Amino acid sequence: MKAYFNDSRDRFFDNRLGLFIHWGIYSVEAWHEQHGYRKNMKRNEYAKLAEKFNPREFDPSEWVDMAVAAGMSYICFTAKHIDGFCMFDTQATKFNIMNTPYGKDILKQLADECQRRKFPLAVYYSTIDRNQRNYPFYGHPYELKEAEEGDKPDLDEYIGFMKRQIKELCTNYGKIYEFWWDSGHVLDYKDDSLNEMIRQMQPGILINGRGFGEGDFRTPERDWYEYVDSDQSFGFPTEACQSTGTESWGYRKDEDYYSIRYLIESIDKILAKGGNYLLNAGPDSDGNFPREAKKILEKLGEWYSRTKEAFEGAQPVPGLTANRDVLLTKKDGFVYVHMYRFPKSSVVWLKPMKKAPKNAILLNNMKKIDALVETTPSTFDEDGPFLRLHNLPVDEFPGEVMVVRMDFSGTYD
Repeated sequence: MKAYFNDSRDRFFDNRLGLFIHWGIYSVEAWHEQHGYRKNMKRNEYAKLAEKFNPREFDPSEWVDMAVAAGMSYICFTAKHIDGFCMFDTQATKFNIMNTPYGKDILKQLADECQRRKFPLAVYYSTIDRNQRNYPFYGHPYELKEAEEGDKPDLDEYIGFMKRQIKELCTNYGKIYEFWWDSGHVLDYKDDSLNEMIRQMQPGILINGRGFGEGDFRTPERDWYEYVDSDQSFGFPTEACQSTGTESWGYRKDEDYYSIRYLIESIDKILAKGGNYLLNAGPDSDGNFPREAKKILEKLGEWYSRTKEAFEGAQPVPGLTANRDVLLTKKDGFVYVHMYRFPKSSVVWLKPMKKAPKNAILLNNMKKIDALVETTPSTFDEDGPFLRLHNLPVDEFPGEVMVVRMDFSGTYD
């Protein structure tokens, strides 16, 4: 375990992969989790979706099974998105799961199953609320464009509303692994008391940095942050998030999905740099995950089960090689080579390394790889010889990242 917080929050560095789940009444329309915002719908018009939401096929045990099979070690669930609809039993608003044809607390069922399985559960909560009549702002991204009849914008009242819901989430659903704020930056408001409140009710909880106060970890999304590529290792706790679909995070009927190769490259890159990764899938209005998303998670799990030793308990060692097409991690006497950028040939140079390992094993198939320190015709005039991996079976693994374990039987220096 890496020590950063020097308290129980350091378990963050053990839980490398997580399943993000965006689910709400927007799945009825099967278009986007920001359906009301992107369609510029009036509040009452959007609220009618709750009358059609009846996910009778929801089975939290199947959800946890799917996450476990994918090599994941926690779930982050959207308790409330920007639409303001609550997937939990709340007394603060009637706009919640109990007032639908389904009429049962979704979050409670998932929380109970996670606790039974000792599987950490994180809770997502949007600071923006398009349904709450005290919400104080209009016209920013994701908000209503203007006040509607009956609205009484009041920041203090809205903060009080959020505090009531935070108390419910932190007291009615057992141990919460992370509190995952979203959209706090839109309000341009600071209030450390909300995070303090969460920590008092859930000692040791991890809180992200998207709320109104300083958080424990940052959350780069999709491919929007330059440092994710430029940094060779992360000096601050990082949990990247990405969706299986290119268009949405919630369920979309005609979704375009990322390739499995692309997602595995993305995951390998983040994990090899010391970060964690939340991969999202959105269930449909019946409570079932799309076939394509399940296939992605299945293939991810197959790859991760063979390569996870290169991530779990391993640390980034970016200074060992100048080759920026690979990333290196280290654990005990092993150095792992992550070919997160698809190799152009069957060789990978690890300049300026000049020490050969005792052996090199390709974790993808557990077969030996040639790892030699030598000079070749292309390097005859360089300050070699250098370590190279060659005869790599690049064409056997076109859909996944190859990871090689090099045995140095001690710390490489």
